[in-house]
This record gives sequence, C-alpha cells and structure tokens, in this order.
Amino acid sequence: MPHSMELIATLLFAVAVLHTFSVPVFARLAHRGGPHAGIWHLFSEVEAVFGVWAFVLIVAMAALSGPSHAIEYMDTRNFTEPLFVFVIMVVASSRPILDLVGQLVRVVARLLPVRRELATFFVVMSLVPLGGSFITEPAAMTLAAILLRDAYFRTSGRTGFKYLTLGVLFVNVSIGGVLTAYAAPPVLMVASSFGWDTGFMLAHFGWRAALAVCLNAALLTLVCRKVLLDGEVGTGGGVDAPDGAQPRPPVPWPVTAVHMAILVAVVLTAHHPAIFLGLLMMFIGFAEAYKRHQNRLLIKEGLMVGFFLAGLVVLGGLQKWWLQDLLGGLEPFVLFWGATALTAVTDNAALTYLGSLVEGTSTVWHYMLVAGAVTGGGLTVIANAPNPAGFAILKNHFPDGSISSGRLFLCAAGPTAVAALMFLLPV
Repeated sequence: MPHSMELIATLLFAVAVLHTFSVPVFARLAHRGGPHAGIWHLFSEVEAVFGVWAFVLIVAMAALSGPSHAIEYMDTRNFTEPLFVFVIMVVASSRPILDLVGQLVRVVARLLPVRRELATFFVVMSLVPLGGSFITEPAAMTLAAILLRDAYFRTSGRTGFKYLTLGVLFVNVSIGGVLTAYAAPPVLMVASSFGWDTGFMLAHFGWRAALAVCLNAALLTLVCRKVLLDGEVGTGGGVDAPDGAQPRPPVPWPVTAVHMAILVAVVLTAHHPAIFLGLLMMFIGFAEAYKRHQNRLLIKEGLMVGFFLAGLVVLGGLQKWWLQDLLGGLEPFVLFWGATALTAVTDNAALTYLGSLVEGTSTVWHYMLVAGAVTGGGLTVIANAPNPAGFAILKNHFPDGSISSGRLFLCAAGPTAVAALMFLLPV
C-alpha cells in the first residue's frame, strides 16, 4: 500500500499536469486585468507550474510529517539536471554561439538543391536537433528555438504554422539526442545500467532517429511550403538574413572561441554542478567584459525553466509506487506504447530510470522502454527536460503569450507517429 504522502504527491502531480493544459485559460484571465491579474499571470506561466505545486507538496509534508522530514526529502533529491539546463540555456543562447550556428545553417542550406527559404528551414528543424546528440538536447533546444524565434516566429499571426513547427521541434529534439549515450536525459539515466555505449546507440537508435528527424522536417517543410515562400515569415533576420546583412559588427573569432570552449566544458562536466556552475560565473564575467558583442543573456528564462524541472524532480520523486509496478507488468511491444503514453504525463528520464530498476527484464524490453520514452518526448511540456526551454523562448509569440498544451499535443501527434514507425522497424 502506498504511503499517505505518496498519495498526496500523486494527487498534486495530477493537478499539476491538468494545470499545464489549463495555462491558456489563466493567460486570458491575466490579459483582462483586474485586481487579481498578477496571480492569474503567475498561474499562466508554464515554467512555474510544477515548482508551485512542488512547494505545496513540501508544505503538506512539513505539516503532516514534520519539517525535518520535509527537509530530509529535499536533501535527497538530485537537482543536477535542472541546474545543468539552466546553465546550458544561458551559455548556448549567447550571441557568438548563435551567430556561429546561424552561419553553419546557411552553409549547409546552400548545399541542398531546393529554394533557399525551404532549405534553411529544413536544416534548422533537422540538423540542429540532431546536433543535440553532441552538445546535449537542452543546448539544441535552446539554439533551435532562438533561431526559429528570430527568423520565423516574430511575424504576428500564422498560429497554425507556429504550432506545427513547435510540435515537430519538440519531437525531433527528443529523438535527435539518441545518437550518443550521454546527450538525451532518458538514455543517460539507463546507459550504465543497461551497458549501452555510443556504438550501441548508433547501431540500434541513431539511424532510426536520424531518419525520423529528417522525415519530420521534410514533411513539415513541404506542408508549410507556401507560408515559407510567401515572405510573411522568415523576414525577421536570424538564419534567413542575407549574407553580410548584419545590423551589428561580426563577433571577433577569439570571443566566439572562448564561448565555444566554455560550452564544451559545460557539456563535459554535465554531472558535476560545482564545476559547471563555476564555469557559468566565468562565462557571465567574460560576457560582461565584451558586452558589445553580446545579446541579453537568458538568465531569467533559464531560472524559470530550472524552477519547472526542479518542481518535476520533487513531485516525481514520490511516483515510484505506481509507475514501477505498471512498467514491470508490460510486455515489450505493449511497453513501447505504454512508455510513449506515460511520457506525456511524466518526465521521460524519470520513466526510464524507474524502468531500469525493474528486475528480470530482457534486452528487447530495455530497447522498447527507452524507444517509447523518447518517442513520446514531444507530446507535452513535461515529457522531456528541454521542452520547457523551448516554451520559455517561444511562448510570447503565440496568442495571449501562452502555448496551448492541447494544440501542442495534437500537432506533435503526427511526428510522434513517424518516430514510432522508425523505432519499431525490424533491424
């Protein structure tokens, strides 16, 4: 039988999930103004949802079990991932790195035998998510979201185009990080337990993910071809800006080299918060010293995303009592679809970690668990750790400054089906 606090935590977790789907309602209430507009605005911030309900859980725990129990529970949580996502968002969103990635996107787009507008969009939606296998998924999400914001999302209207793009982006980032054994959170949580290395990931997951990412990006580009070519999007600069048409002087290469070195160092020390937080302090100091070559750092947005993920860690830590038993009773094929569905309402890294604790499972069972978890990683904001970063960067370009979780789910369903088809292909 579950403990009373586990039942309370599960109830609050369910409330938080429902809250994420209700964000547009609170956003409309906030835009009407009135004496309570501030609290409605707080409830409309997707990044605050799980942090707020996690706070409620800790208060309930302190009231029912004593403050010492609540403090002990918090002390046993691992907040490395929220801290890492915060740091990587701040570093990866810096102007020197964005300019470098934008240049690479333009170079690759020139090599494709299609109109430049279409080629550029395709590369942003495919190459950048696949780059998450090397620079980590949160970094890829940050870079892709900012490139989309600056080049395509600043134009008002075109809400359908934006939702379709967001759905494909979230799915492609979730599956695009599985070419290596260290970049995708759901893979990282089980790689050691299952004995998987990068060679294994490439052979069993990588080629399938690459095909799915490219197919999703190609289909989206084809569906949105008219929008991309009619000049109503892609006019905000960014990756679509003509060569040499930069409103500010180019960033000197030594400055870009320092930024890249810090980004690589943060990725390599992803499991060591004391080191990558120290690197962040050095980075902020260097960025301040060369402020003329810098955009505004996404410190506020990064903190909000970290708060969201920390809340997910706190609430998710008491869901083991039902998740692990549920996973352990599923056959491999059923497990794939079960993991895909469960990922929509819980973090996929937590899902794979709990699955790794189930004893007596087979290699096929391991594959289906992880494949299902990454396949469903684009369906909701909570499905994959990098998703809140994309929300934070892009939400202000949607109606009422919020993103409908229901419309995101519907728009992500198609690319999710493509990913599922690829991961279920026989070897």
